[in-house]
Amino acid sequence: MSYFTKPGDTDRTPNAPLSRDRVEAFLAGKGWNYGIDDDGDLGGGWDGNIFYFFVQGSKQEILQVRGRWHRTLPAEEHVGLVMLANDFNQRKVWPKVFCRVEGERVAIYTEVATDLEFGVADDQLGQLVECGLYSGLQFFEQLDEQFPASDADSSDANTFVEDRPL
Repeated sequence: MSYFTKPGDTDRTPNAPLSRDRVEAFLAGKGWNYGIDDDGDLGGGWDGNIFYFFVQGSKQEILQVRGRWHRTLPAEEHVGLVMLANDFNQRKVWPKVFCRVEGERVAIYTEVATDLEFGVADDQLGQLVECGLYSGLQFFEQLDEQFPASDADSSDANTFVEDRPL
């Protein structure tokens, strides 16, 4: 038994290559609603926020879970939001937080990326997807508290093209 193995912890699935199909199977297995957008990207909505699940890299070995807050703020808030994101990124390992000016508004994103060059077990893949989702949602909850709805614009709410109810 290795140092990190719990007694009786033998039901492990072997590592398999990362694929979008495996991420989609995890989402379906949880009974979560998800869809494929016009660009062929896998994503869905959680608490009004959109999250995408990208498989990237030269060998399709990188899992990236990226979230977008369901509101935007006026462009004048950009510097303050960058400082907020920088402060958060210095204190937390994940998610990475960043802002992007989109027209006259600023959108806020979260991202968790993991290199899975040597494959990933099913339970580990699920844990990584959930980590990206839940840590992003926690940050978005902080934004909701810090910037009440009257300060933000919900008219640009995230939309998702094809929603697959399960």
